[in-house]
Amino acid sequence: MAFDLPAALKAALERRTQGIPRADLARRAATLSSTYRGGGGSAVIRESADALAYAITRMPATYAATSACLGEIARLDPDAAPTSLLDVGAGPGTATWAAAEMFASLSRFAQLEPNAVLGMLARDLAKDAPRFAALAQTAGAAGAIATCDGADLVVASYVLTELPPSELAAFAAALWQKTQQVLLLVEPGTPAGYGRLMAVRSQLLGAGAHVLAPCPHAGPCPLTAPDWCHFVQRLARSRDHKLVKGADVPFEDEKFAYLALTRQVAAQRPSARVLAQPVVGKAAVSAKLCMADGAVRQVGVARRDKPAFAAARRWAWGDAIDDLGGEG
Repeated sequence: MAFDLPAALKAALERRTQGIPRADLARRAATLSSTYRGGGGSAVIRESADALAYAITRMPATYAATSACLGEIARLDPDAAPTSLLDVGAGPGTATWAAAEMFASLSRFAQLEPNAVLGMLARDLAKDAPRFAALAQTAGAAGAIATCDGADLVVASYVLTELPPSELAAFAAALWQKTQQVLLLVEPGTPAGYGRLMAVRSQLLGAGAHVLAPCPHAGPCPLTAPDWCHFVQRLARSRDHKLVKGADVPFEDEKFAYLALTRQVAAQRPSARVLAQPVVGKAAVSAKLCMADGAVRQVGVARRDKPAFAAARRWAWGDAIDDLGGEG
């Protein structure tokens, strides 16, 4: 499923970039990209044009990845109807827009953002959506989460990656303390991003949290290095996106890792999660699955089992499988 920026958000970004040379935005975007690849963070964003360059180049991908995760939360818990959101490390407000699109029940929106320039852009973009008329924003770093109200849905999207390892446990505990129903963490789909999520997973399961996704079990992750759990979301690139990134391909694939934790045990867990793109052959479908019993298995579904084969042909990387039937 494709997750494109909402029309109102696209229009808001287009209005704010009018009159700014695309070459200037491209130069700023290249600087930001180089900084992030080198291990730097959002502190490099110091001017409004920097924030716009970031929004044009990264907002579509982070929106798509975060929306995919929120969509899985909604699919696994169809009764979920959060009324309040806390977007931690909100940046330009990407997760706020994604959550608003996914959950019509949301009526109270709050953001925590340490970067003043990104916070200003988030507030500016939100002005174009009447739904965010009462948006509350707190300026501050990770420690400032203590001053925020709790929320049904707490999201920290691409935030853990900017924290020193020594601060991760305290930050995770603070996030969980503010979570009334669901906590969603999204990270880059790298071994390091996965490692941070696994550290938080272990910590918060010990504090009474329950795994909703992506794991179909609550046991230790069965993957061992150099393997790691991550997923991919394809998104279309707009004309400005391609110009600023200096790209010709009309799409990009955002690799991400995520963790959704809940206060209540899920009514039903899936039987398995697809950990890589299945291989569809003439005789069988072969897929790498994380199983409900905590193991990882390479499962083959033979063509001779016509109903199972037809179902397996539709499996995609990241899918939750509700019923494996006789596959194996």
